[in-house]
Amino acid sequence: MRCRHFLTPLLSPLSFANPPSRPLASRARAVAQPPAQRRAALAEPDVGISRFASSLPGFRGALKQRYSDFVVHEVARDGTLVRLTSFDLPDERADTDDEADADLPHALESFRLLCGDADCEALRGFLSRVSEGDSDVSPIILSPDADKAHRLEVHDFFKRNFIFLVTDTVEHSDGVQRCIRVRLRSGPRGRRNRTGTGSSEPSGWRDDRPFDSRGSVTWPYHLGKFLRFHLYKENKDTQEALRVIGKMLGLQPRSFRIAGTKDKRAITTQQVTLFKVHASRLAALNNKLTGIKVGDFKSVIAESEDMIKVAVDGLIKSGFINYYGLQRFGSASVPTHLVGAALLRGEWRSAVSLILDPREGECDDMNGVREHYKEHGDIDVAIRNFPRRLIAERAILQRLKKYPGNYLQALMAIPRTLRLMYVHSYQSYLWNHAASMRAGIYGLSGVIEGDLVYKKECLGEGIVTDASENNDDHTNTSEMAIFAETLPEETIQSVKIADSEDLLKAVYTLEDVVLPLPGSETLFPGNEVAGIYHEIANKDGISLTESTHGVKEFSITSMKGGYRRVLQRPIDCEWDLMTYTDDKIHLVETDLDVLSKAKPSEVNELLSTGASHDDSLDTSGATILAETESIGSSDLLPELAVKLSFTLPTSSYATMAIRELTKTSTSVDCQKALNS
Repeated sequence: MRCRHFLTPLLSPLSFANPPSRPLASRARAVAQPPAQRRAALAEPDVGISRFASSLPGFRGALKQRYSDFVVHEVARDGTLVRLTSFDLPDERADTDDEADADLPHALESFRLLCGDADCEALRGFLSRVSEGDSDVSPIILSPDADKAHRLEVHDFFKRNFIFLVTDTVEHSDGVQRCIRVRLRSGPRGRRNRTGTGSSEPSGWRDDRPFDSRGSVTWPYHLGKFLRFHLYKENKDTQEALRVIGKMLGLQPRSFRIAGTKDKRAITTQQVTLFKVHASRLAALNNKLTGIKVGDFKSVIAESEDMIKVAVDGLIKSGFINYYGLQRFGSASVPTHLVGAALLRGEWRSAVSLILDPREGECDDMNGVREHYKEHGDIDVAIRNFPRRLIAERAILQRLKKYPGNYLQALMAIPRTLRLMYVHSYQSYLWNHAASMRAGIYGLSGVIEGDLVYKKECLGEGIVTDASENNDDHTNTSEMAIFAETLPEETIQSVKIADSEDLLKAVYTLEDVVLPLPGSETLFPGNEVAGIYHEIANKDGISLTESTHGVKEFSITSMKGGYRRVLQRPIDCEWDLMTYTDDKIHLVETDLDVLSKAKPSEVNELLSTGASHDDSLDTSGATILAETESIGSSDLLPELAVKLSFTLPTSSYATMAIRELTKTSTSVDCQKALNS
């Protein structure tokens, strides 16, 4: 950053009666002081500042007598100074007129041949309203079209000729007729009138349903998703200024991205980036802000290569928190750790209900089976209708048929590896919370006193399983985690609590720090992190020190436990940038692609054999998918992709590494929103 300093020379001896206004960083363990005593302000010698570079005499002056004596300008990546130079708004209008007018007569004539006179006139009127700048132009509905192949042609026509429009399919209330709806791609979802205005609009069309998610982008296609602006502030901390702006916009502080905080007692200007926020919303705050101004707005079309390089280099250098990924807790709306908690409490009937009851997000047919069993309790019907892939459900039902009302026996019918997965997922749930607390309280800059660390002679990590019990169950289910990270039993003794002597000698690094998966033979950290385990378990009605029931398999006190590194770095990480326009084309070469190049005839024979074998199958689903994929598909502007290649040890999750890279949630809902 570039700074301008103004020193006020003093004719009288310099006085430090008033301590500097900047607050001191608090330490984790402050020493209590008697009420009458006040700790002296931090002096330079306290932090090792005691020498000068030359012996030349100096002069006495007061630094920052006024906050305006200290002016700071951030230096941008291109070397220029970041200054507040304008409050003008960027032009966010789409060039729809130029695009529509470029070859409009030819496009409309082609559309007339494809869809007929009535639909062509409806489209012409729609485009006319768009060109007049109507910001609330309503969608149009084309004529009923029962031919799926023809509807595909219409969807493709709009993608080729009108990039600023998007289409989807709506159906009539009779459930039979279908037609295509056309709307502007830009504009917030739900703000437009959802009633079609085309001349061929029939009554009874379900035009009030939400727009198809693949085409319902809530951000104008022609604008960059990031807004960069200059933040000018006087005598305010950066985070304080962003909190004020965030509160006015209804945004969390983490929504803002900055290169670093700037001095409070100063006048500073720096760059800030926001995701999907219009410049007009920010500019409207200038009249309400005191000591803060925003300006020099710029829409950033795509993340720059430099930004991506910094992010990837940061991942390689600093690693990521070694969380258990969401897939550890199952893909259903009932997470596996909730079932595990019920088992640990000895609530057998509750655990069975969690596994068998209807689940949000599951297909209607499957939920119908679950609903029927819950309402009628007909085990025979349920066994016939539950698919074989639902191993746990079928095992429970078959055992309940043999032993009605014996829910513990029913749970024991689940293959052992799968039923242990429920309890292990609860251990993972506790571990994730502990890792978040460790990072939140102490940061991730190094080892602190009380951390658990692997002793230097220890060469492994993971969950320690009980090898004395036979496990000959073999199952094939997407929910089952394979616990391959087994260690010799003595490894459980190969951790220690880091003490002050270890810190003084710098024996351990953050990569040696571990957290326990609770068990009878695991240690807990010697600091505040240990408390989170017991706090969460107590809220869930679970004891980590004693069993509330006599079933050894479902008791943490009967498990040995294990340890897991808090930080993990990707190994052999390589990356590359690439662009694409078709989101259906694979960007990464698969094993089959490589094999087909080496042995094309052999691979083609296999593929052709597979195709003929599938001829008897119902392919209507694939046809529907082909249609819906084309509806509202992404525009033809090039998109940027990052190709990553790296290696992780057993039980580490690639999704958590990518989460660290993108700072984005890996949840299904979040990823669906990003892909819409």
